[in-house]
Amino acid sequence: MGESKPKAVEMSVHLSAGDSSAHPRATNYTNVSVAQGIAYIDYGFIEPVALGAIARSAKDGQAAPKGINGQLVARVAMGVDVLARLHQQISQVLAGVQKARQPKPKV
Repeated sequence: MGESKPKAVEMSVHLSAGDSSAHPRATNYTNVSVAQGIAYIDYGFIEPVALGAIARSAKDGQAAPKGINGQLVARVAMGVDVLARLHQQISQVLAGVQKARQPKPKV
């Protein structure tokens, strides 16, 4: 017999903030890598002034720097199955945002 696919169950989850997670942190850079079945997501912050300077240099035809420094805000490790669920959740959020941005038909 074929195995049945596990069902997703919706439930309310409350996460209590720890000392380091009590306040949100701003990030404008992410990087995802996978090693041995674990996904590592790095969240970072690069000064917007530095990004603007690089964009201006490129626009003026100057060579872009080989690298840029930023601040690591957080590194999260998760199984690939959890990464897949995160992908699903992010896709749902983005679909909702896109739908909300569409102009509503005038009556």
